[in-house]
Amino acid sequence: MDIKNNILETIGNTPLIKLNKITRDLPGTILAKVDYFNPGNSIKDRMALKMLEVAEQEGKIKPGGTIIECTSGNTGMGLALAACVKGYKCIFTTTDKQSKEKMDILKAVGAEVIVCPTNVDPDDPRSYYSVARRLAREIPNSFHCNQYDNLANRLAHYETTGPELWKQTDGKITHLVCTAGTGGTVTGTAMYLKEKNPDIQVWAIDVYGSLLTKYFRTGEIDMNEVHPYISEGFGEDFVPENYDMSVIDHFEQVTDKDGAIMARRIAKEEGLFCGYSAGSCLQGLMQLKDRLKKDDVVVCIFHDHGSRYVAKIYNDQWMMERGFLDVKTFKDIVNGRGAGKKLVSITPDHTVAEAVELMKRYDIEHIPVVRDNSPIGAISESGLFQKVFSDPDIRTATVSSVMESSFPVVEFNTPIEKLRTLINKDNGAVLSKDEAGNYHILTKYDVIQALGS
Repeated sequence: MDIKNNILETIGNTPLIKLNKITRDLPGTILAKVDYFNPGNSIKDRMALKMLEVAEQEGKIKPGGTIIECTSGNTGMGLALAACVKGYKCIFTTTDKQSKEKMDILKAVGAEVIVCPTNVDPDDPRSYYSVARRLAREIPNSFHCNQYDNLANRLAHYETTGPELWKQTDGKITHLVCTAGTGGTVTGTAMYLKEKNPDIQVWAIDVYGSLLTKYFRTGEIDMNEVHPYISEGFGEDFVPENYDMSVIDHFEQVTDKDGAIMARRIAKEEGLFCGYSAGSCLQGLMQLKDRLKKDDVVVCIFHDHGSRYVAKIYNDQWMMERGFLDVKTFKDIVNGRGAGKKLVSITPDHTVAEAVELMKRYDIEHIPVVRDNSPIGAISESGLFQKVFSDPDIRTATVSSVMESSFPVVEFNTPIEKLRTLINKDNGAVLSKDEAGNYHILTKYDVIQALGS
């Protein structure tokens, strides 16, 4: 029977998948090493297990011990899975810029998570690096994995990721493209591939706000390069010991916005629901496309799964707040109408005849019914049409006796794409309140016109 003895035996041997749509205009064959197929949904499972195995071999952790690590989430997940199987406790430090999903997942597999501030120096006692080191000193029988300087990190990729890529491409790989964080993945994989073929190009993808690119180009650690960035899982404000820059041929920087937008494109166009680093990796390749030739075989490392970023890059609101998503909102349509156009409404005490007169005068089909500036119902042309046929004398009735349910009320910055789910045959309009407390209305015609412009 083909049975795995435990979850750790499922790590590695992840698929290599051809990209077809986003890269269709690029020369060569563009492939993605999709490592979210690992049990912890990221490439970090590989090095997490390796670091722990080496620590066990060297006697640095004993049965019942505590694993301590500073992590953006994915390494912690790999370590937590290993801890479940091997019987260790876990304490992870992370930064306050990491997604809530990552923290919740770590807690779900039994880890204790300590959140530390992002915008402090690595040596600051509050940093997630310093807190992890302090805990390792204070807790008996604990092991601080230190993925940044633990060379078992890059050894894992030298032993697994590199050989897998060589075998999967029949040795035809010409380029490795990988985001650069701890340095383990890009360095370890590159070391193996360069041994097989020194001509293989290794392109490391960095983020603006990280010092790695300038260090690669000049050998200088310039803290003036360091500034806050939103991208997760790569980029550094120091140079981890896992790096061997001699096996890397080029560093390319990508903006937070471009990486996030590309991740969403990968999901929609290629069907691969990946994380932030995958988007940045492919964006970096797109920026370097002029260097490719028709016979090239390019492998991009897609590190982790998009489920870790549902509240961030896959959330329209989060994207819009950072100016990453150029979408029209309820507010945009209202502002496009020009100043002075107010909502036409009616009170429940008015007659149906007065409502009909308003519809004729303003050439509208939907009127909110309001009391004290708050919507309590609605009048629609189609609804009145049906009622007039059943009761010709209805014109003298009050609006309150014939009004329908109030139109839905949404936030003023709601994307118009979301409004189409609210506007249907039973509900012809949507309301929203602006910053001054005034209500505005959008109908299906407003939405159609905005989407077409």
